[in-house]
Amino acid sequence: MNRFSPLVSSMLLAAAPAAAQTAHDLPLKHAPAKTTAAITPADLMTRLYIFADDSMQGREAGMPGNVKGTNYIAAEIRRLGLVPAGDSGTYFQTIPLKTREFDTTSTFSVGGASLAVFADYVPNARVPVVNVAMPIVYGGDLADTAHHIAPEQAAGKLVVFSAKAGLIGRRVRTPTLPGVAGVAVIGLDSLPPLFRAFFRRPQSFVDDIPPGAPPPTPTFLISSGAAGRMFGKPLDSLTLGTTGATAAITMRYTTTPVPDPARNVVAIIPGSDPKLKGEYVAIGGHNDHIGLARPVDHDSIRIFNEIVRPEGADDARKQPTPEQLAQVSQRLAAFRAAHPGHTRIDSISNGADDDGSGSVSALEIAEYFATMKQKPKRSLIFVWHVGEEKGLLGSRFFTDHPTVPRDSIVAQLNMDMVGRGAAGDETGRTKDSVALHGGPGYLQLVGSRRLSTELGDLVEQVNTQGHHNLTLDYALDADGHPSNIYCRSDHYEYARYGIPIVFFTTGLHRDYHQVTDEPQYIDYEHMARVDRLVADVALRVANLDHRVVVDKPKPDPNGQCRQ
Repeated sequence: MNRFSPLVSSMLLAAAPAAAQTAHDLPLKHAPAKTTAAITPADLMTRLYIFADDSMQGREAGMPGNVKGTNYIAAEIRRLGLVPAGDSGTYFQTIPLKTREFDTTSTFSVGGASLAVFADYVPNARVPVVNVAMPIVYGGDLADTAHHIAPEQAAGKLVVFSAKAGLIGRRVRTPTLPGVAGVAVIGLDSLPPLFRAFFRRPQSFVDDIPPGAPPPTPTFLISSGAAGRMFGKPLDSLTLGTTGATAAITMRYTTTPVPDPARNVVAIIPGSDPKLKGEYVAIGGHNDHIGLARPVDHDSIRIFNEIVRPEGADDARKQPTPEQLAQVSQRLAAFRAAHPGHTRIDSISNGADDDGSGSVSALEIAEYFATMKQKPKRSLIFVWHVGEEKGLLGSRFFTDHPTVPRDSIVAQLNMDMVGRGAAGDETGRTKDSVALHGGPGYLQLVGSRRLSTELGDLVEQVNTQGHHNLTLDYALDADGHPSNIYCRSDHYEYARYGIPIVFFTTGLHRDYHQVTDEPQYIDYEHMARVDRLVADVALRVANLDHRVVVDKPKPDPNGQCRQ
């Protein structure tokens, strides 16, 4: 699951101190067995231990480990007889993934005085720009969406927003302002040095602007000192539309293709009805994760996160209390006593749950349908998206450049993190910040009725009538929820085109975006139950005598997602 909006992005990756894990029942390694037609825990375990193995090096998009992971998926679906639906008769759709690196010859001055990069400002949306006379205007506070600058006031200007609620841990989004020259957000002072270091690293992007899409807007984070120089008055005295000095901005970047191909994997199981086989039910997960991390002691970091950061990287802001540190020390000492000599330094973010679980679930469901004698009426299209962790890049590229007609996709079922959900997992928080926990049969649903009431109702009917009896949690689907889960995984790229979606997830846990997200901590029985539900929902949608009815407003495909 992708954590952040484009503005603040992955600069907020967790910086957890070394400290966590109790003994586990499953082994670190597992010998693979032949998979079967049925959706079983044993099959899922075989697949996930392969897909989330250390040899995959965290499957970061554009890196060798991700190529290895997508090769594994392609080999499996070839063995199962799925029809290739990628580029040029292959299973792969390669996206033009590149990196931008800041060019230190860039300049940013206000009223003729230069600002210092990484101290006064950092470029976030790294868009090349040359503008020697850019008027500055105050656009309001980001959180006060009812009082933002009007587009006509913003046209051709650098619009400065305050962020009084802070940036760390928030899903920060700027308003859509057609014709704006640039956007700056005051908040650089609040970022710790480790988070500022993010902006020194190359940034991934897809070198593709589809027809009709607005050009990207240059965006910056700036310090309060830089903002003061822009307006020449105390920041708390700024009112909407206050004009400032004139900026001269020249931003340059070095652009480089990623070292290895970044690939969606796409395949089809043709439908059995001649009239309906040209329509598709899409089933997907994302094949990438976040790659390598700084080395930490695996067991100590897991104990630390269990006590201090039960939602893993989503709890990056949390600092331990003295009482919690004492508890960590006590637990770690007990663990060391029970496991003398057991120390494992770990630097690989395996992504077993995120989203190894969704990827192997899609494989398992594909095998289930591939071996079915009577195929569904509509076709099934399976897409393992790349670059989800870098901003839903692969799913955006696929939906902008679909390998089947876009309007032939009747629904998309997305699985991202479907391998946990135990009672001990803090799976997220309500809109009012009350902690949620999993349990037997726990499953979160997001977006199931945001475009189609019928699709949301159908999922509940299948859950009941099919005797899956999963406990469906909609808390994270609340309008205005600060976690913004609806916008954080690949389903949204389909929804923005009006394709009804359901996002299935068992939620967060202490291993989220940590090196400890490994196959031995997955609940395979639980995952198999979720997968059987998803398969039955796909079957029901594929066999309907009509397309799933869209009865809610469709979003702007090029607009910003807001839950």
